[in-house]
Amino acid sequence: MSSLKKKIISLIFTLLFAFSFDIFSFAQNLGVSAQSAVLMCANNGKVLYSKNENKQLSMASTTKIMTSLLAIESAEPNREITVTKEMVSVGGTSMGLVAGDSVSMRELVYGMLLQSGNDAANTVAYVLGGSPEGFAEMMNSRAAEIGMKNTNFVTASGLDDKEHYSTAYDMALLATESISNPEFAAICSKKSARLTYGNPPYARTLTNHNRLLWSYDDAIGIKTGFTKKSGRCLVSAAERNGITLVAVTLNAPDDWNDHIAMYEYGFSVCESVGLTCDLPKIKVSGGESSSVSLQLSYVPVWLKNEKCTVRVYVSPFLYAPVSEGEIAGRAVFSSGDRIIAEVPLLTDSSVEFKKAPIKADEEEKGLFSDLIQRFLDLFNNPVVK
Repeated sequence: MSSLKKKIISLIFTLLFAFSFDIFSFAQNLGVSAQSAVLMCANNGKVLYSKNENKQLSMASTTKIMTSLLAIESAEPNREITVTKEMVSVGGTSMGLVAGDSVSMRELVYGMLLQSGNDAANTVAYVLGGSPEGFAEMMNSRAAEIGMKNTNFVTASGLDDKEHYSTAYDMALLATESISNPEFAAICSKKSARLTYGNPPYARTLTNHNRLLWSYDDAIGIKTGFTKKSGRCLVSAAERNGITLVAVTLNAPDDWNDHIAMYEYGFSVCESVGLTCDLPKIKVSGGESSSVSLQLSYVPVWLKNEKCTVRVYVSPFLYAPVSEGEIAGRAVFSSGDRIIAEVPLLTDSSVEFKKAPIKADEEEKGLFSDLIQRFLDLFNNPVVK
């Protein structure tokens, strides 16, 4: 190998090493104040940044993410609940419930995710679990399903208990699972909500404690938390160009800036691309055209350089007439066992009925009928001069 080639190869390796080192160095020197932190890509579950991610710590009111998820998954959002004294016998932040109030399960979720109501969380615990202990069992069972291996729930609200703990990594898993639920995602992203509950019910406004919703344009939730033991805790999510990131900090004096720094780093190293695929034509029965082309109803996005497979399901044929934009199948994009998107397939043009050819004798009959009609019209509509 010539001396020049060796120098070129050496330079390339040097540049690659320097580039890799700069990224690694930048990630490890974000200046995160938290005792424990994780930045996870919700699209594929990859950890982009971590700091003591498996250290077991108390997580304060971010616990209400699990309580809210179970409340939504109970599939009874409109269920009206009459509040009892034991349900609201809990201290700390509140959505203003008192014994005798009427409140829906959905309003309790708003009360937890926006106002961080301990009364709302305790009410959910009694309604779904029968008791705080019974609900804790439900929480831990759901945590096991999610893969939260270093977590133990004791309280529905997140009030301190020596056996109530989680990790930044586990809370990132919980956040990723939670925002995949459309109703959860819609509620936790709201800056405020106007609700009606009480005895008698009256309207009141709840305001979200998550300041990132005001200060960071890409923020879409999720939940704040604080106790003297836990310190400031924050679980948040942000979305940009089809990429969703989840950030968790436990015991973080400067949590807002921690999350912004992690997000700016995360979005700088994650790039999204539009997904496409070859689509077959569908045969059309009885149409002017024998087939019609298909198109994706929208272009889904995925992470660049990440594996993706697609399966296309279409109707065997269509009957004319066919309208442009008619749904004729779906394309399922996936990565491993994870479904990225199910995209409806639409016809890209219309197809009219195929008209039968007119035979010569039918043409003659048509002409004769026309002459007779004209003759009759002369008698029925005489010309007046």
